[in-house]
Amino acid sequence: MSSPSLPSLRGADLLVAALETAGVRHLFSLSGNQIMPVFDATIGSGIELIHVRHEAAAVHMADAWGRLTGEPGIALVTAGPGFTNTLTSMYVAAMAESPLVVLSGCSPRSRDGQGAFQEMPQAEIAGRIAKASWTASEPSGLGHDLARAMRLARSGRPGPVHVALPGDVLSGECEVSDSERPLVTDAHPVVSLLDRETATTVHTLLGQASRPLVLAGPAMVRGPGPGILEEVERATGVPSLAMGSPRGINDPGLGAFAEVLAESDLLVLVGRKPDVGLRFLEAPIVADDCQVVLIDPDADVLQQHATSLETAGRLAASDLADSLPALERLVQSATAPRSDLADWLARVREAIEFRPPEWSEITASDGQPVHPVQLARAVHDALAAAEESVFVSDGGEFGQWTQAIVGSTHRMINGPSGSIGAGVPFALAARLACPAARVISTVGDGTFGFHAMELDTAVRHNLPMVIVVGNDACWNAEHQIQLRDYGEDRLIGCDLAATRYDEVCRALGGWGEHVERIEDLPAALERAIESGQPAVINVGIGRFEAPIVRR
Repeated sequence: MSSPSLPSLRGADLLVAALETAGVRHLFSLSGNQIMPVFDATIGSGIELIHVRHEAAAVHMADAWGRLTGEPGIALVTAGPGFTNTLTSMYVAAMAESPLVVLSGCSPRSRDGQGAFQEMPQAEIAGRIAKASWTASEPSGLGHDLARAMRLARSGRPGPVHVALPGDVLSGECEVSDSERPLVTDAHPVVSLLDRETATTVHTLLGQASRPLVLAGPAMVRGPGPGILEEVERATGVPSLAMGSPRGINDPGLGAFAEVLAESDLLVLVGRKPDVGLRFLEAPIVADDCQVVLIDPDADVLQQHATSLETAGRLAASDLADSLPALERLVQSATAPRSDLADWLARVREAIEFRPPEWSEITASDGQPVHPVQLARAVHDALAAAEESVFVSDGGEFGQWTQAIVGSTHRMINGPSGSIGAGVPFALAARLACPAARVISTVGDGTFGFHAMELDTAVRHNLPMVIVVGNDACWNAEHQIQLRDYGEDRLIGCDLAATRYDEVCRALGGWGEHVERIEDLPAALERAIESGQPAVINVGIGRFEAPIVRR
């Protein structure tokens, strides 16, 4: 008796089934010709399409999902211009070490090289930014393409992975048995552990140093990262922290850390590249005789930086290992914390927590624009009142002030890329990832314009959160450069209109308020939160240069 034939399925059906197997619940997407089979395949599945207004926003949302959950966010975009719209946001995610998968529809394989509609080498283009990038070749293999992409996105240094999906691969039919489909474990990351001998060497070096520091990279500023760094500090007595700001040692959220970094005689860098953020470990930022331990998940990083450090006589040890398990091994292999480092630990903590005392005295009298410090304090208080909170900060001068002051349960900033514009889509994804949290995003008036239309996405998908726009009617970062480098008589091209962005939100169906006096902001924040709607509070602020904290 012959066995019954297998049902014929489209490649798109196998892709969606693999997404469900991997536990994916949201697909951040903008529709387009080449990906319509995937849209169709999601009908009746457990996957919700979050349909956005710009492809870059879809990737920003997938990025935010990855940062907040540790699970790769999935973005689905169409071919050609739809794909190229994702390149900046992929770069943002790569620099922030955020796990995500970008799926892009592309021209049919059967027409390769014949000038098909929107034909371009998408896999090759994305490969210059993503951790890995390839073009799917067979409908039957799409599930395994997805599992591989999710596995790579989380393995080693987290980051974006891109897969191009030809239209004829998505719509093509095949027969695949259950045993031939990917398992949930196929999407799990491959983990590289720190060698036990290296861990022993690191502890020996930490025991000999007078002013050691453990510095981790952007992947450790979120999720389990801060917690494991606290455990390292308790287990060893050595100050331990992560760095994830585009301003590196001048991150205002790290206070006066640059001052104590210059005194260190041993740096243990765990997934923290000795790049521009650490001023390439050059004096006077880092002492010439400071020894360095380099632990990194990328062999290329080790080869590049370890060689130069060894040549300079500064490399104390190096090893290939993932950041989180490396830090966990240092905790497990520690014997007792060094009590003699108590003063050094206190000095480092004091430097990080330092904020100029004059900030607490800043006020704005009637008729003067609000100072960013005042606005940041109000946002901090609003988030502190919630049991769980997410603070999102875009870049720019205004963002540096809020990053210096606002605390929260979860925190997302633009990251080492230095890119701006992700504050609105980040906030939408934060609402999905943390449904019980209070979500507030601070953005400048310039950055708000990048993705203001995603407020329409928020309204359509019922994603309440609060966007606070610091409105100085200016591209202030560049305005400050012009003032500093060329003088007040050489200002050009940086002014914006004093637009009422709260009215933009109301026009799209959300909540909006305009604030001119700082004493009105706390109540406006509360009303926006209680509205249960996507909300924008437009606050007129002064044009102040970003802070660099020094004591």
